[in-house]
Amino acid sequence: MAEPVQIRRLTGHEGQTLQRIVRRGSTSTVRMRRAMMLLASAGGNAVPVIARLVQADEDTVREVINRFNEIGLACLDPQWAGGRPRLLDGDDEEFVVQTAATRPTNLGKPFTRWSIRKLADHLRRNVARPIHIGREALRTLLIRRGITFQRTKTWKESTDPHFDGKLDRIEYAISERPDRTFAFDEFGPLGIRPTAGSCWAKQGKPDRLPATFHRTHGTTYFHGCYSLGDDTLWGVNRRRKGIAPTWAALKSIRAARPDGAPIYVILDNLSAHKHWRILHWAERNKVELCFTPTNASWANPIEAHFGPLRQFTLANSNHPNHTVQTRELHRYLRWRNQNARHPDVLAAQRRERARVRSEKDIRWGGRPRAA
Repeated sequence: MAEPVQIRRLTGHEGQTLQRIVRRGSTSTVRMRRAMMLLASAGGNAVPVIARLVQADEDTVREVINRFNEIGLACLDPQWAGGRPRLLDGDDEEFVVQTAATRPTNLGKPFTRWSIRKLADHLRRNVARPIHIGREALRTLLIRRGITFQRTKTWKESTDPHFDGKLDRIEYAISERPDRTFAFDEFGPLGIRPTAGSCWAKQGKPDRLPATFHRTHGTTYFHGCYSLGDDTLWGVNRRRKGIAPTWAALKSIRAARPDGAPIYVILDNLSAHKHWRILHWAERNKVELCFTPTNASWANPIEAHFGPLRQFTLANSNHPNHTVQTRELHRYLRWRNQNARHPDVLAAQRRERARVRSEKDIRWGGRPRAA
């Protein structure tokens, strides 16, 4: 006949710990029940009596006592076995992730994005590799593997064969000659219409702007110039883009440094910017035109300053005509040049840089940061 299972002799520390758990309770019901089993066994009670005391199976009581005799108080902490065995192995999970990251149209489905229900149904009906998984399990699997539901972003990859050379020249002008470097670009078109924005208002009673459908004022373009050395922004509104407005803007930039020394002007590849008259004038007046690469408008430093211009003068506005719009725009330019380091201006510039680049961990020029 087998000997009855009995707990070994308790030490002072073990007895005090078990009494404290039983008397004061524990956040874990399992720990308290196991402590009761051990104390009852230490009091000389047999296994059947302990099982009726704690309403447990006799085999469970024997297992707890044997584990205590082997490892001590560590047996109070439950060692969960992990629950139900996993139905999907690593390859199946990888297949689910790849399917979720693939456009449904590439798999013959008549929609452009997956929902959890559609994805689970597609995996279940897949003839080559059927996978049965619930919607909640599928959602948690995707989150665990870093697949989330995100908005689609657009991007343009430059096809300019001289991409690196142009960026190197622009970066040289910005880093080595900032006091003699300027940026020029057109901002627009600017129409006369109420523009939605945001402002402080009483809760439930937002500020409202009238809707407009009949526009007879046409559009204008803001021809902006920016001095990197002085951190100054200026410009004028014109009815259209062209050679004459560009020429006038370049002359105003040349007048900002009347000493006759060479200056650098960063601008995009608009055909009006490359007219032979402008190129000859720039060569005669020691103005080096640094053109940005194709589809790389983010390389122009003035782009970051158009964001605050849009946010502080156009958003939440209702200008009656172009005269009022231009006057308000120039009022902002005067305030901006007097408060160039204002936190709101700097924050708007950072947001605009992030919007234009649409890339993370990318230094100026669209190239990865150096390690």
